[in-house]
Amino acid sequence: MTEILDIDGSVLEGGGQILRNSISLSAILGIPVRVKNIRAGRKKPGLAAQHLKGIQLVAEMCQAKLSGAHIGSTDIQFIPGKIRGGQYLAHIQTAGSVSLLLQVALPCALMADSPVILDLKGGTNVDMAPQIDYMNEIFRENLKHFGAKYSWKLIKRGYFPRGGGHVQVTVNPIPSLKGVTFHDRLYRGPHFVNIWSFVAGNLPVKIAYEMANGAKDKIDIIEHPVYTNCIKDQQYVQNNCSGILLWSYLGTGCVLGADALFKGPIDPFEAGQKIGADFMNLIHSGVSLDSHAQDQMILYMCLADGKSIVHTGEITLHTKTAIHIAETIAKIKFTIRPDGDKNFIECTGLGIFNKNISIND
Repeated sequence: MTEILDIDGSVLEGGGQILRNSISLSAILGIPVRVKNIRAGRKKPGLAAQHLKGIQLVAEMCQAKLSGAHIGSTDIQFIPGKIRGGQYLAHIQTAGSVSLLLQVALPCALMADSPVILDLKGGTNVDMAPQIDYMNEIFRENLKHFGAKYSWKLIKRGYFPRGGGHVQVTVNPIPSLKGVTFHDRLYRGPHFVNIWSFVAGNLPVKIAYEMANGAKDKIDIIEHPVYTNCIKDQQYVQNNCSGILLWSYLGTGCVLGADALFKGPIDPFEAGQKIGADFMNLIHSGVSLDSHAQDQMILYMCLADGKSIVHTGEITLHTKTAIHIAETIAKIKFTIRPDGDKNFIECTGLGIFNKNISIND
């Protein structure tokens, strides 16, 4: 049997991202791993419900031998098998993020032997994780440049503290991922700005409109025409929640985005103004990836065939952590090349071919 690779979960970001990226790469590359000191950088170290469900989901997908997987565990061992298609359910039972479930399972689903349907239940719009709407409008669109696609269906939204959301994701496996070039924007965009805002619970829909108007107040609508969509989640929700998402397609086809989520009382117009100002600063910065998309691209760059290069702002701790895990498990090298106060991230990927499907699939 291949020697088990030890991964220290306390390094750098010291959170769940180390676990997710390690398990995804382990399943795809067929490298057994032991992750220790899990989430050592958090107030409550060890596996929480969403982390446990994530690794159990991938273990089921690839028929892995999994040990140490229980709430609070700080040490797990994962020995992967073949990634198989089919329908899989991961129900967190809390408001743990379904977006983080998608992060760990999606790369594996792309390398399965047949189509995969993921039924993910938990929180769709919660703190400390990308909103599912961000994953749909920004992450999913940027992923297409790697030659990877998925479809999704939002069945029900879920918020803190009860969760209860349900998203179904359908993935067709692909032979391989392509290297990407996310830079050289020049003056080719953006063409327009999308603003989506929502409220849930007892909040009136006018709050969503005020947030959108606040964001619009910070946008030059002559240079950037604005399209808005404001909704109230009509399902019964015990706790109030509101949020906003802005995104824009660049001339290169990449998508930049910014979002915010609120649980307590806010001045909706001022909250919208802040996210609007942040978004316009991002647009004018000249980068092709926002800080949240930055670290999510690392794993795909690692696996892709050929050289990838992305232009982004300050390198986040999450990105440094994702690079560390990719270099540790996949034995490739990332290069960060400064560009003033911005950076280019480059690597030549492994060029992994999906050995689970035939070339004619």
